[in-house]
Amino acid sequence: MHAVQVARTGGPEVLEAAEVADPVPGDGELLVTVAAAGVNFIDVYRRTGLYPVPLPSVPGSELAGRVLAVGAGVTDVVPGDLVASSDAAGAYAELAVVPAARAVRVPDGVTAEQAAAVLLQGLTAQYLVTDTFPLRSGQRCLVHAAAGGVGLLLVQLARSLGAEVFATVGSPAKADLARAAGAHHVVVTSEQDFRAAVEALAGPRSVDVVYDGVGRDTFTGGLDLLRPRGMMVTFGNASGPVDPISPLELSRRGSLFLTRPTLGDYVATPAELRARAADVLGRVAAGTLDVRIGARFPLARAADAHRLLESRESTGKIVLIP
Repeated sequence: MHAVQVARTGGPEVLEAAEVADPVPGDGELLVTVAAAGVNFIDVYRRTGLYPVPLPSVPGSELAGRVLAVGAGVTDVVPGDLVASSDAAGAYAELAVVPAARAVRVPDGVTAEQAAAVLLQGLTAQYLVTDTFPLRSGQRCLVHAAAGGVGLLLVQLARSLGAEVFATVGSPAKADLARAAGAHHVVVTSEQDFRAAVEALAGPRSVDVVYDGVGRDTFTGGLDLLRPRGMMVTFGNASGPVDPISPLELSRRGSLFLTRPTLGDYVATPAELRARAADVLGRVAAGTLDVRIGARFPLARAADAHRLLESRESTGKIVLIP
C-alpha cells in the first residue's frame, strides 16, 4: 500500500513516500481504509525525536474511514462502519490498524474528513474546558493560537459555556477567524504585546485560566496575566518546550496552579473516550461546533503539510487524503 515513512529523525524532508506491506488486524483490532488523516503537532514531535518512537515508522495517529476487516474478539464494530480514532497505528497510509477499544463511531451528519479533522483536537478542547479547568459563565480565559485547530474549537466551547474569551493570533486574517468563532477580544501578536493588550482590556492579573498550546514564547506572559490562584494550562509546544520553572515562582505570582495535561489521561478508558467523542461529534452533527479544514494534502505531500503546520501560518486543521 502507499504510505509515508520516517526512517530517521529530522525536518519535514524525512517524510518520504513508500510502499509498505498492508497491515493485518490482530485480536481486538480493526483494519480501516483511511479516508482522511489528521496532521498534528504530536506527529512533528515524533518526527523530530522530541517524542522518541521506533524507526522506521509510518507516522500519524488520527484518522477516519470505513472498517475493512475486524480481528478476533471484536463484536461491536462490523466492516462498513465509519469510525474515527486518534490512536491509530500509522495513519499516514491507505490502510491502518486501530484498537477497537480506541475507535469511535462517526454519527450521521458528520463526514469522514470532519471526523478526522476534529477528533483529537476536539477531544483536547473538550477536556480542557470541562475538566482541566472547568469553565463557568463569567470567567475569563485566554486562548493562545486561537485560529489554529485546537484554538478555534476552544474558543467556540468556551463561548458556549459563557466565558469571556481573550484570544491571541498571529495576523489580522486570523483575527477574523477567532472573532467568527466567538472570541470577545482578539490580540494580533505581530502588532501588539499580548500581555499589555489584555491588561489594557481587563486590568492586571484578571484572567482565570490560560490555555496555552504555544509553549516557550507565551508561557511567562501568560503567567503574568493570571489572577491569584488562577491556572496555567500548558498543553502544547508549538514554539518549543517551556523552560523549567521553580515552584516558588508560582507562589510569588499569587499561588498559581500549573498543569501540563495530555489527552491520554483524559480518555484513559473506552467509556470516557466515547463519552467525550459523543459530545464533540454530536456538536458537529448538530451544527453547533464548526470544524475548519484549513488545508488538504495528498499523502505524497506530507512534508509540505508539516511545513505548513510548523510555520504557524495555518488556520484550522490540516488533513492528508490518501
